[in-house]
Amino acid sequence: MQPSLSAFQIFNQNLAQLEWQLFYLSWYLVYIAPFFLGWGLWKTYLHHIRRIYVKGQKRILLEIKLPKELNKSPAAMELVTPVFYQTYVGELIDQWVKGNVQGWFSLELVSKGGEIHFYFNVPEFFKDLVETQIYSQYPEVEVYQVEDYVKEVTFGTPGTDWDIAGWEFKLAKADAYPIKTYFEYGLDKDPKEEFKIDPMTPMIEFLGSIGANERVWFQIMVMATRDRFPVPFKWDQPSTWTKKKDWKDDVKKEIEKVLKRDKKADMAESFTKLMPTRTEAALAESMERSLGKLAFDVGIRALYCAKGGKGIRPAVKVGVGNSIKQFGAPGMNTIKTARVTGFNNPWQDYNNIRKFRLQKKFFKWYTLRSYFYPPASQPPMILTSEELATVYHFPGQVATTPSLGRIPSKRGEPPTNLPI
Repeated sequence: MQPSLSAFQIFNQNLAQLEWQLFYLSWYLVYIAPFFLGWGLWKTYLHHIRRIYVKGQKRILLEIKLPKELNKSPAAMELVTPVFYQTYVGELIDQWVKGNVQGWFSLELVSKGGEIHFYFNVPEFFKDLVETQIYSQYPEVEVYQVEDYVKEVTFGTPGTDWDIAGWEFKLAKADAYPIKTYFEYGLDKDPKEEFKIDPMTPMIEFLGSIGANERVWFQIMVMATRDRFPVPFKWDQPSTWTKKKDWKDDVKKEIEKVLKRDKKADMAESFTKLMPTRTEAALAESMERSLGKLAFDVGIRALYCAKGGKGIRPAVKVGVGNSIKQFGAPGMNTIKTARVTGFNNPWQDYNNIRKFRLQKKFFKWYTLRSYFYPPASQPPMILTSEELATVYHFPGQVATTPSLGRIPSKRGEPPTNLPI
């Protein structure tokens, strides 16, 4: 019979085994560490050159003034959206040396003390192209290049009396599931104004109700979507190591699930259970319709600015958070709050240190129109041209808010000197 080992002897044996394991691991790290170090340096380099490129881009702000009579449905805005689908990033030297990235655009809906304005923030290079595309669908509007309204708010500077609150939004479900679009509201048939139910009306009404010393800014960042979803990794197939798949692959897979085509029916009784309901059939139809649309990487954020030292009104904060709920429906997707510049419990943020840091980030990212690349580099959602036109379009006469400024006369045709 062998004598039992003491606790001290067992500890020494385990310690010896651990030492050998660490010894072998150190040999592996000699070969593995350079790869991780090289990857980190490469990502840091890309971040640096892209930050320089983005900072050097000259952007302009276009204001779109609406006429009193505007009877176009959101389908007209969907025909404008292809101008935002810019995929060119240049040659290899442009991408990996100069830091070139895809062009992006910012669609903005702004309330200045209750006065509502529509803006497009675009690279100066695309100014004429964007104007031409707008006039092609909305010949009655007027487009002006204006000064940036964000300069009015001096948050973060010494002695300022501006306070802000910020929101970022995301989809509640996977990108494959669509939100409730103007098709579901019946606007694809372009009904008469008295019968229209415009999903932007609640937001317009809310923006027109804020006080004189308050500002509410909505920003929708738009860029042509990129293949960024990884395919299943296989060691014996090098093509899968870096390959990315299109977002439509996930849509097709989800359609199969919604219609229950991935299940088999053995008996007549079970077959009837696999028949899709009306809600599921409508969802599948909407998803199939999205396969034929252009898709965009989208980031949505909002800022509420209050002046005069009175602070942020809770009613306005609630209004901002609720103003986009009408774009969702049961069984479909919806847009929900992803992040805010505040914390519910006092122990989460001592002396508002984290809150002020978030406020500065949100304000900086908004004013720089940064989302997809440094300094923001946030993960986007995917919206089709139909969904994008639903979230942002020029409302017709159904939006009767007095503070929604409209030009008194109707344009007969766009300016004749626009470049082609």
